[in-house]
Amino acid sequence: QVQLVESGGGLVQPGGSLRLACAASGFTFRNYAMSWLRQAPGKGLEWVADINSGGDKLYYEDSVKGRFTISRDNTQNMVYLQMNNLKPEDTAVYYCSKTNDNRYWGQGTQVSVSS
Repeated sequence: QVQLVESGGGLVQPGGSLRLACAASGFTFRNYAMSWLRQAPGKGLEWVADINSGGDKLYYEDSVKGRFTISRDNTQNMVYLQMNNLKPEDTAVYYCSKTNDNRYWGQGTQVSVSS
């Protein structure tokens, strides 16, 4: 069965960095685009970034452009989100998913940005 396991979250000061990781299994990872999404306290799910199956097409939500970088390793079935210059408004639970497929979710990883 499809499994997605996110990790790498934590508490960081504004301006800091974190690298999130998502381990995927149960499907042919290299064939699928992947996404990162987030849910801030009291808010709905928000799309953050997409990466195509080959890893050469990247898409970002406007508020994270220039600060976040999505990447993947198809040999390890991993997708990553490098987050730099973090802001308090980036505080959320972050999830990875198969792009345009909301059937499968991991437990998420909490990112808290606070001084």
